[in-house]
Amino acid sequence: MTVDGRVGIVAIGRNEGERLKACLRSLPPGAPAVYVDSGSSDGSVAFARSMGVRVVELDMGTPFTAARARNAGLEALVETAGGQAPDYVQMIDGDCTLDPGWLPAALAAMDAEPGLAVVFGRRRERFPEASIYNRMCDREWNVPVGEALACGGDALFRARPLIAAGGYDPTLIAGEEPDLCARLRAAGHRIRRIDAEMTLHDAAMHRFGQYWRRASRSGHAYAELAWRGRGAPDPLWARQVRSILAWAGLLPAAILLALLAGIFGTPAGFAVAAVLALAYPLQILRLARRARVAEDPPGFALRWAALIVAGKFAELSGVLLYHRRRLSGAASQLIEYKG
Repeated sequence: MTVDGRVGIVAIGRNEGERLKACLRSLPPGAPAVYVDSGSSDGSVAFARSMGVRVVELDMGTPFTAARARNAGLEALVETAGGQAPDYVQMIDGDCTLDPGWLPAALAAMDAEPGLAVVFGRRRERFPEASIYNRMCDREWNVPVGEALACGGDALFRARPLIAAGGYDPTLIAGEEPDLCARLRAAGHRIRRIDAEMTLHDAAMHRFGQYWRRASRSGHAYAELAWRGRGAPDPLWARQVRSILAWAGLLPAAILLALLAGIFGTPAGFAVAAVLALAYPLQILRLARRARVAEDPPGFALRWAALIVAGKFAELSGVLLYHRRRLSGAASQLIEYKG
């Protein structure tokens, strides 16, 4: 199945270096492609142009977001085609490479179900053995095959519903995909994960500090979408925010109060604090038992669970950052974890 004339491709990136080169080299010949750059200083723009890819350089006077970049890429695709959008748009992050069999499989799924607005497949981590954080990313992206509530950064969109929905919200620093997918579903469209290889991703995450910043960014996204959707019957990510507040806010506060009670003359306070503190190792064990699969390296499930629990505190920092910015009227800024 040819993709010529049916699919346009939007790749986005910022200082992805060799990862971007691999990304652009993986794109199918014949498909119009746009690379949107968010202020790179590593030669990404020059390389993309050398590949014959149209480049859009975002104005550095406006805060960068992936959503803003994807919208700019979509606009450039339409402009390049004389105002006529392609039938489909493949979004891909600049740290990913496209599987050669992906687009034919995705187009077949779209052709089989006209009601689908979004199709995505298996995004894999290129180097899962390089760090536990990379392996966690690989697991995170292995969502069930079938109808889904949202996609990730890499996905094939039917262009008409994407444009009718107004594209991505450019003010979101993260979580723009679930926000867009919620609007698409509200308009009567469907999203599906199919059983096909889609992209290889290079997280390049080797340090706990990177993991912390990525989790903080997630917390920021959870808080923003939950706040925007407050009052809705099932606001996006409200459950995740409640979990963050419980594990990283209320439980530590209860432990602290019990300790203070013990210090100031209520001996039972120490026992209460100890019992409450046991919730953390018990939660780690519970998560590890549920997550363990045969192909995991020894000890991975337990370390994964411990990092998930620790990540609640990073997510809380993102929740608090969002609300601090909201109350002060400050614009949201990217939270980057690479480099």
